[in-house]
Amino acid sequence: SDDMQNLLAATEIASLFLDTDLHIKRFTPAAAEIIRLIHTDVGRSLNDLKTCFPDVDLVALGGKVLQDLNTVEMEILSTDLNWYALKILPYRTTGNVIDGVVMTFLDIHSVKQAYKVRRLATVLEDANDAISVLDKKGRILAWNKGAQQLYGWTEPEALKMNYADLFQKGHENDFQDIIRKLTQSKTIKSFKTRRMTKDGGILDIWLSASTLTDENGQMVEVAITERDLAWLTETEEI
Repeated sequence: SDDMQNLLAATEIASLFLDTDLHIKRFTPAAAEIIRLIHTDVGRSLNDLKTCFPDVDLVALGGKVLQDLNTVEMEILSTDLNWYALKILPYRTTGNVIDGVVMTFLDIHSVKQAYKVRRLATVLEDANDAISVLDKKGRILAWNKGAQQLYGWTEPEALKMNYADLFQKGHENDFQDIIRKLTQSKTIKSFKTRRMTKDGGILDIWLSASTLTDENGQMVEVAITERDLAWLTETEEI
């Protein structure tokens, strides 16, 4: 019907309708983009189509749903490394007759990426090493628990500071040397240096630095990881 056609055109969910022989009956515009369908594909067997999910046998899954009438749900990865939630269920008519299957493909890539970022953020936040994120002028943008334990400044205090505040007198400009090296190679070889704590103490630390880039590959921030070398001195004494 016209109402159904307009509904399918309006939805952003990629839906593919197949008959009991797994021939294409209709599809939404979103499905056409994902599976690369055109109008003349209506009536063709799903088995004749080359989809962007080479590791997923859609024909076998569709046949299984027709056989046992149970819904199949799984996460699948496309050739362009985009994640989708696949759902396959029987297509029932108003007379409760099974007349094929419906496949839907929901783009969940951003959700998966956000989950990965949250997991990574949790790991970094709870790491024993001091981890901080700085802008190109050295302003502190992030400060984990390890940094707080190592240097004494709380996160709210650190976010008002510049990384140069951790340097000994006369070395305040050393951060720009790190920036210059990172601009050339994105990462720099870890090295031993010294930093100052909140109470004025001096620590020997092992420093690693890398760039955080935007979608164009341009450096926007710097990630610094630091480890107190006191444990190494204690080990040597033992």
